[in-house]
Amino acid sequence: MMNETVHNNLVSNKPVSPIIKVHNRRWVILIIYMIYTAISCFQWTEYSIITNLVVDYYGVSASAVDWTAMCFMVAWPVFVFPASYMIERVGLRAAALIGAFLTAIGAAIKLFAYGRDLFYVVLIGQTVVAISQVFILNLPPKIAVTWFKPSEVSTVCSLGVFGMALGIALGFLLPPVIVKNHENVDDIGADINVMCWGTAIAIAPVALTVLFYFPEEPPYPPSQAQLEGRENKEVVNFKVFAESLKVLFKNKAFLIHAFSYGLNLAIYSAIGTLLNQFILNYFEEAQEDAGRMGLVMILVGMLGSILVGVVLDKTHRYKEAAIFVFLMSAISMGGFLFALEMRSKWMIYVTIGVFGFFLNAYLPAGIEFATEITFPSPESTVAGLLFAISQVFGVVFTIALAEINTNYGTFYSVLGQILILIVGTITTCFTPNTLNRQKAFLKDRILFEKVPDIES
Repeated sequence: MMNETVHNNLVSNKPVSPIIKVHNRRWVILIIYMIYTAISCFQWTEYSIITNLVVDYYGVSASAVDWTAMCFMVAWPVFVFPASYMIERVGLRAAALIGAFLTAIGAAIKLFAYGRDLFYVVLIGQTVVAISQVFILNLPPKIAVTWFKPSEVSTVCSLGVFGMALGIALGFLLPPVIVKNHENVDDIGADINVMCWGTAIAIAPVALTVLFYFPEEPPYPPSQAQLEGRENKEVVNFKVFAESLKVLFKNKAFLIHAFSYGLNLAIYSAIGTLLNQFILNYFEEAQEDAGRMGLVMILVGMLGSILVGVVLDKTHRYKEAAIFVFLMSAISMGGFLFALEMRSKWMIYVTIGVFGFFLNAYLPAGIEFATEITFPSPESTVAGLLFAISQVFGVVFTIALAEINTNYGTFYSVLGQILILIVGTITTCFTPNTLNRQKAFLKDRILFEKVPDIES
């Protein structure tokens, strides 16, 4: 009977009693999110990791191919404010639907790019997918606080980032395997078309699953903070949204942290875009190695993102974790540069794996730290602003580092990334360590030491 009542509440969104419980469906919701996030993020690097083959087929420059990845960075600062407003206005379910269906539409558009003069269609499709990510990548903290108990929030946020990392990993792995370096360029085009069909077929059922299974919120709030949020829920209009932005831009701790986070994610974006070119500058005909090295970076990084979430749930040492992983990212990037100069492939695989571990670990740690210092500001808006600032830095640094790579060599381009990471480590040290969200969660731990689960 209880299960039936819960199901009816989920479907009809009827008011429920002020009871704090967590719902078992929360893990299914998280898995759905991770899958469509992975498919969206796969498309970020699917062309740039095979830059040389895309250049051969479409007859465009390497810089033009770089824009298949950089359009994702441009979309954030352009669309982050309207997207964040829509998420707060229409809710979690609508944001999930928009993100999933825009991903599907973008993938479908690229099916029509099968022709050597149709590179512009590729860019249109990539741009649509890029816009979808503005509705996708800032959702993990909102999903975490809406569906999960306080002791699970950091882990859930890390698992959300895990979905992003999984997609990027597949974006490094699969394109070099699917698209081969044929002598006949038409065969290269046929392989690219196979890749596009695979993506379109993968996202279609996932988008339908979001449509029919992804509810707005669970029937009961999972925490005291969420209970109070529901009872005092304010209708979001543009004035309310603008006020929340004003609060964020006046928050000194958030601004310093956003700068640091932007530097870190800019390096993430730059190396994801330029890795193929870095490796081919040292090893000829090594595009498959470049893909595998990117895969190692992301797979090991996925482990880092999960571990940091577990550690943060136990320790709540957000600033300390951010400083540590930032510093280790800089040191391991130095190891990667040394391995390149030694022209040792096995050393590159090892060092880029270590680099990926720490670089990916910073992503959820940085989001969680931002959520702490800005609480009770809307989680999706905070994450959206972080990504927007990061993508502005990403465009600037990717273009600059690509020019350095072309004109001065990979050594100086990678050295520039190391210096950027060192600057980010230093600025993180100066970020005020205000844990506002933990103060609210402390009330949960005092009043509700054990939050019961309810069956789906």
